[in-house]
Amino acid sequence: MHGLPRRSPRRPGIGLALAAGLALAAPVHSASADPGYPNRPVHLVVAFTAGGTTDTLARSVSQQLSQRLKQSFVVESRPGAGGNIGTEYVVRAPADGYTLLVGSVGPIAINQTLYKRLGHDPLTDLVPVVQIADVPNVLVLHPSLPASTLGDFVAYLKANPGRLNYGSTGVGTSSHLSGFMLTERIDTPATHVPYKGADALNDLLAGRIQFMFATIPSVIAHIRAGKLNALAVTSARRSRSLPDLPTVAEKGFPGFEAGSWFGLFAPKDTPPSVIATLNQAVNETLPALQAQMIREGADPVGGSPEQFGQFTHKEYAKWKAVVRATGAAIE
Repeated sequence: MHGLPRRSPRRPGIGLALAAGLALAAPVHSASADPGYPNRPVHLVVAFTAGGTTDTLARSVSQQLSQRLKQSFVVESRPGAGGNIGTEYVVRAPADGYTLLVGSVGPIAINQTLYKRLGHDPLTDLVPVVQIADVPNVLVLHPSLPASTLGDFVAYLKANPGRLNYGSTGVGTSSHLSGFMLTERIDTPATHVPYKGADALNDLLAGRIQFMFATIPSVIAHIRAGKLNALAVTSARRSRSLPDLPTVAEKGFPGFEAGSWFGLFAPKDTPPSVIATLNQAVNETLPALQAQMIREGADPVGGSPEQFGQFTHKEYAKWKAVVRATGAAIE
């Protein structure tokens, strides 16, 4: 977890661990918070369609913030262009703390390299408030494939070069780049089939494509139902949601880390007192959401705005190299 110590998934006391970790992460203290904020409804913009991972996390957090800050936090979906439409909407919004973005890895760290003409720079036009969660990708296969481990699957891919199709939620998304990274590491081609949103998962369940790197929340129910075979997760450490699954890195691919993450952002020039209020409130709500988030496939993070800002810059540098290696570009 970035800026937050983790416990092993099998050890007790996770709630205490999260509370302690959030204290160590040093969010801004209440003394610097704005006592007058918020005094009217706050809009949390999600740059993707309703029902997805970003939307689900945003709604969970908004409910807690509404209770804690005694004001309505309304989730507003503004999807399109790989998350760029909703992101730019928040960039252009008044910097008063009443229009915020629940952003993710794509719009914040990938799209600057992927899109040739991006009308904003998310690293400078937005202020990081707090990281909400890490959400690893998980490698899932259609059950018809004769592979029960990552080693089996790699051997099968090598024996069938170019014959397998893998889906993603779009060109340049973390699901696409995860698949690219794996096929590059084993020097074996597979055909990338980009989709819009949940259509990729529907075709994987139907067997029209053979494998996919998907966010854990989007597939965890299908894994538990036996409709998909899960082989490994893309995070640096094992996921607390699927603790028995190995990481791709520990199965012979050191340094393989390609998960998703989600956090809260505000337009640049938002008053520091407002950032302090929001940071403190989210950090205080995460322990209450912890069990639900882990059950649904997310690892809560928390921490300071400075920690989140450093993390987003590192993610930008990492994904810039991967996107350029793919040759992917969108006008």
